[in-house]
Amino acid sequence: MLMRTDPFRELDRLTQQIFGNLGTIARPAAMPMDAWREGDEFVVELDLPGIDPDSIDLDVERNVLTVRAERPALGDSHEMVAAERLRGVFSRQLFLGDNLDTDNVTASYNAGVLALRIPVAEHAKPRKIAITADESRKAINA
Repeated sequence: MLMRTDPFRELDRLTQQIFGNLGTIARPAAMPMDAWREGDEFVVELDLPGIDPDSIDLDVERNVLTVRAERPALGDSHEMVAAERLRGVFSRQLFLGDNLDTDNVTASYNAGVLALRIPVAEHAKPRKIAITADESRKAINA
């Protein structure tokens, strides 16, 4: 069995027991995320391994998208040997710009990854502006 020595592991474990699993510098409580633009929509992927999809909650309010998820505690009947995965309720907020269509966000969950697709709003998409010739100006020059 591979053992990794860390003199602060026991202090970290005790802190988590007293204050809850708020995360540490080594293991932040945030959900790891990637985001990129793909054509006319933004794609956001959040890692949520081992999370029941029914425990995931998505809300959008005033251009703030909130992702909440829960991994329940194992209970007192288990004697933990290592406890590095976050347990309990945790969340992450994404501040979306006005150029995104928050009414049409779609979400899917597959293999522990929550994928969000956020379309670019119609008013924010690039568009061509037609130029018309001023016929009265042509008549003066003739």
